[in-house]
Amino acid sequence: MTSTFAVDSPTRATGRDTRPVQVSSARDLYFALMDNPAAALEASGAFLAAQIEVARAEPCELPDAVWQLQGWIQGRAESVGIAYREYLAARKNGAPRRYFTNKSHALYFLKGVAPTKLVDGAWLYGTLSRWENPEFHPLIKTYLEELGDGVPDKNHVTLYRRLLAAHGCEHWETLPEDHFVQGAIQLALAYNADAFLPEVVGYNLGYEQLPLHLLITSYELNELGIDPYYFTLHVTVDNAGSGHAHKAVQALRHLMAQSGDPAAFFQRVLDGYRLNDLGACTTSVIGAFDLEAELVEIFSAKAAIGKNMHSDYCRVAGRSVNDWLADPRQIPEFLTKLEESGWIQRGEDVEQSRFWRLIQGERAEMFGVFSSYEQQVLRDWITTPRDAIAAARTTRVLSHRARQRTLDSLTQHAQRSGYPERGLIRRRPAGTGGDSELHQLEQRVAAAAGKPEAMAMLAQLMSPSVHHTAIGLMATRMYSQLLDA
Repeated sequence: MTSTFAVDSPTRATGRDTRPVQVSSARDLYFALMDNPAAALEASGAFLAAQIEVARAEPCELPDAVWQLQGWIQGRAESVGIAYREYLAARKNGAPRRYFTNKSHALYFLKGVAPTKLVDGAWLYGTLSRWENPEFHPLIKTYLEELGDGVPDKNHVTLYRRLLAAHGCEHWETLPEDHFVQGAIQLALAYNADAFLPEVVGYNLGYEQLPLHLLITSYELNELGIDPYYFTLHVTVDNAGSGHAHKAVQALRHLMAQSGDPAAFFQRVLDGYRLNDLGACTTSVIGAFDLEAELVEIFSAKAAIGKNMHSDYCRVAGRSVNDWLADPRQIPEFLTKLEESGWIQRGEDVEQSRFWRLIQGERAEMFGVFSSYEQQVLRDWITTPRDAIAAARTTRVLSHRARQRTLDSLTQHAQRSGYPERGLIRRRPAGTGGDSELHQLEQRVAAAAGKPEAMAMLAQLMSPSVHHTAIGLMATRMYSQLLDA
């Protein structure tokens, strides 16, 4: 199944090989669509069709009639608000954090959902070419807001990239397959908008609902000293009154009315809605965290490089460190021996452990070996008593989908910095350095034969893999202004 949508034409213009590629996993498709969408277009259509078949087995809590949607959304938002109020009351009365046992758990979550967050809004990219149809404007404006209207401090992908970098969580490419399913779905929808328009509308309707986990996540991240702005921003823009959730209903109502078969259109909307339930989700990622298992994985990755880097006098329990690191299967025992031999003092401040002082200190021999994220995992493992880690393994976070269905049932029974200049054409003195590419874009748009050509040119630079760059941000600002002109 292929699409006639051609926003990805810059890929062809760059001279890349656009012959169809074969992909065998969601991860492969994810990176193929980020790198060369034209070559992966056919594969992405087939992937979407297969995912829709899988999603049809998922329950769908949407009401039967479109006119009931706004009331359903408002009722759902109210139930989430009540549940959040109960959460805050419980915390005030001494209840522990619901999601994150420690800071490394929270950072594990940030890294685990990165494949989805780094394509935030991508499912709506394919609507940009429909700017001449006012019925698409709610979807287009939602996409523009996901892109921060071209403002770096509001662009969702830029914000998340900064968040990952601030905590040493940039290395997420080897996450398990299910972590890439949602991102691959979003990218596939981006490049197949014509063929899967009802599914795009339905997916958007589901994704833009305010979930309870978003509120709790924001609260607990802030509590752990992690900037929650990326998440709190979604709390405001996704509101049911005037935000993305409201725009989602507008778009569905108007586009369904234009359809030749509204009933069939709505059935496909339900399919798109269900796509939100596939792959890893916020609470499944949170629930999968095991502090010791994560530390073992970190040490195993280090062992691949460090197994030949230690001198013979570096010995633990009578064996050289190189010997311990030679086989990743030995890492759990190696950590035990580090503890038994006094290199690590469990349940104590990290400064009490000689091993930690090899990593942090004035003359730390292993300075720079561990990223800030990896150091946080090690810190929390050292300071957390062994029995506390065992207890944490018995705790499971209820799926946000199951929790939301419970809330829905209860409801049914109860009935930052300055903004860049937004001008379309900004004149600069000749010879201005550092932004020649931006200046060339201004000239190209100014020389366009008409608005359609200019809009198509700008849309090409607003793709999921480009919009957060300097030229993508500028293109977004220009597109936004032209849309309203």
